[in-house]
Amino acid sequence: MTALDHLGWNSHFRRRFEELGDGLIPGRIFREEKNRYGVFTEGGETAAGLSGRLRHLLSSVEERIVVGDWVALKPEHGGSSLIEALLPRRTSVSRKLAGSRKRRSGGADREQVIAANMDVIFIVTGLDRDYSPRRIERYLALVWNSGASPVVVLNKADLCGDVEEKLEEVESCAVGVPVHALSAREPGEAEVLRRYIPAGVTAALLGSSGVGKSTIINTLLGFEKQKVRNLSESDGKGMHTTTHRELIRLPDGGFLMDNPGMREIQLWGDADDLDSAFGDIEKTAEDCRFRDCRHLAEPGCAVRLAVESGGLSPERLASYHKLQRELHYLEDRQHKPASVIERERWKSIRKSTKNLPEKKS
Repeated sequence: MTALDHLGWNSHFRRRFEELGDGLIPGRIFREEKNRYGVFTEGGETAAGLSGRLRHLLSSVEERIVVGDWVALKPEHGGSSLIEALLPRRTSVSRKLAGSRKRRSGGADREQVIAANMDVIFIVTGLDRDYSPRRIERYLALVWNSGASPVVVLNKADLCGDVEEKLEEVESCAVGVPVHALSAREPGEAEVLRRYIPAGVTAALLGSSGVGKSTIINTLLGFEKQKVRNLSESDGKGMHTTTHRELIRLPDGGFLMDNPGMREIQLWGDADDLDSAFGDIEKTAEDCRFRDCRHLAEPGCAVRLAVESGGLSPERLASYHKLQRELHYLEDRQHKPASVIERERWKSIRKSTKNLPEKKS
C-alpha cells in the first residue's frame, strides 16, 4: 500500500482528483479549528486554509469541509497550503441541524454533515443509565443512511447485572449488525474492535457523552491521548468532553474518529432510509394484505399480527412509526413552507378531535 492508500485513498477519490488542474496535491482533513485545518498528505502533515474561491462556494452548513474529507491542496511558501477543492464524499454522516426543529420562520430545515468518508461506525452506548434500545435504533438509522457499516458496542458491561439479556435485546433491534458487549477499561476487552479497522480503513465512534468513546480510543492506541474523567456520582454520566472531531492514526494503520457526544440525534434523509435499520419490519410487511399498509389498523396487516403473536415488540414498532413520522415531516419541510405544514397539521388535529367520544356529564 502507498502512503495515500494508508490514509484511505482509493479509486473513487483518484478519479475525481484527476479531473482537476495541475499543481495540486491530495490531502485528508484530520482536524478543524476555527477555519484552519490539519491535513494528512503523502509527504506528512500540513496546515491549510480555504482559498477565497472555495470559501465562497462552501457558504452553507451542509457544504462545509469536515473531518475525514479529501481535498485538493495548493502548496504555499512557508509550508502551509490552500484548499482549492473538496472531493466528492463516498460516505457521510448527516443530521438535521441541531435546534432547527424550533424554527418557525418558514425556511427549510438544513442538513449538517458531521463527518465524512468512514468505512465503519461504532455506535457506543453504556450498559448503565445511558442504555436505551430506542436510541440505538435512531443511531442505526443515521448510520445506514451514511453509507458506512454499523457496529454496536455495549460498553461498561462490568456495571450491568444482566449483560446477556441486554445483548439479546439489542441484537433483536440491530438485525444483521455485529453487537459486542465489553468493558473498555478492562485490559484486552476492546481488542475485539481492532479487526474492523485494518490499514486503510476509517472508523468513527458515535454515542452520548460519557459512554466510553475516549476510553476505547486510548485502549486501541495503547496510551492516553483523550482525557477521561470519572463518572458523576449524582447522575452516573461521564464528565469528559470531546469538543472537536479528530482523525486519529492507530498503530496498525487504520484511523479512528472521535466525535463529541450528540445531545440531539435529529435524523436527515427520507422514510426509505429506515429499510435497513428496521429490516425485520420491512421483511414482515411483505406479507401484509395491502402494499401501502402503514401497520396501524389496516386489515390483514402482517406486522400487527407479529406484534400480537409476540414475534415483534410493540416498542420497536412504535419506534419505527415515530422515526417514520419524523422523516416524513422533514421531507415535507424541504418542499412546503412551515405555514402550510402547520395548517395541514391543525386541520388533521381538528379532524381527529371531532372523533373523540363525548364527555359524559
